[in-house]
Amino acid sequence: MSIPPPAFSDVAKASNDLINRDFYHTAAANLEVKSKAPNGVSFNVKGKSSHEGSTTGSVSTAFRKSPEFIVGQTKVCAHQIEGKYVNAPSGLTVTQAWTTTNVLNTKLELDNQIAKGMKAEVAADFVPSSKDIGAKLNLTFKQPNFHARAFFDLMKGPTANIDAVLGREGFLVGAEAGYDVQKAAITRYAAAVGYSVPQYSAAITASNNLSVFSAAYYHKVNSEVEAGAKATWDSKGSNNVGLEVAGKWRLDPTSFAKAKVNDRGIASLAYNVLLRSGVTVGAGISLDTQKLNESAHKVGTHFEFNG
Repeated sequence: MSIPPPAFSDVAKASNDLINRDFYHTAAANLEVKSKAPNGVSFNVKGKSSHEGSTTGSVSTAFRKSPEFIVGQTKVCAHQIEGKYVNAPSGLTVTQAWTTTNVLNTKLELDNQIAKGMKAEVAADFVPSSKDIGAKLNLTFKQPNFHARAFFDLMKGPTANIDAVLGREGFLVGAEAGYDVQKAAITRYAAAVGYSVPQYSAAITASNNLSVFSAAYYHKVNSEVEAGAKATWDSKGSNNVGLEVAGKWRLDPTSFAKAKVNDRGIASLAYNVLLRSGVTVGAGISLDTQKLNESAHKVGTHFEFNG
């Protein structure tokens, strides 16, 4: 491979995205509004209404004063004031935030400085009222045939989660492991093999300490049609194999439709259309084909505005 292979969690990304993304029945209504003023101030408003009746939302603004300095304010059930400093020549990014729950967050990112292809990130949280401190170290290393990540929680455990993927001529081999330093024990492990080219991909993953096995397949038939399937088997559970099959059809340059069905008889349909520049509407429905006369079905809508 001339480019780094995907991260371990993305070995089966193509099929997972086809099966899980852009199906709008999961929420009764979704709204997202994005706009940017001429002076550089951007706004992002999100709202979601669940089938259970609860409603969540967020409002965020950001002002870019220069390419090196960004100030933002975010509200996600609470307020947050955030400042970011970016020094492109040195690869250093510093982000500091203060929330209305009185939590101070600081994040340092260093890209391509320790070694070529390595990104280091240190994130610290401090709660003045309780003196609680949290610290995490994340490392990502990419090379043409290698992609590795390490996530360390320095205050809890400490614990480490490490994964790596080797890739060559489309073939992928990866593994993941979690380790608790205080217990001196491996807490979890997983493995995956796959093959990926632009037209199709296949992957077999063994997760949950090699007890849950899944096989995924994705095929881009042509520029208008995509197809995929995924089978899952839990060796510690029942002998049943979960199966999902999905397809996507590009109807025209501004719209597409998706459909999927699983082994339990749940069929889902979705439709997405770009009404005009900046306005996207989506609609979806989920039908329990074994309970057509019952109220087990779900309908959802999605509205997105970009200005």
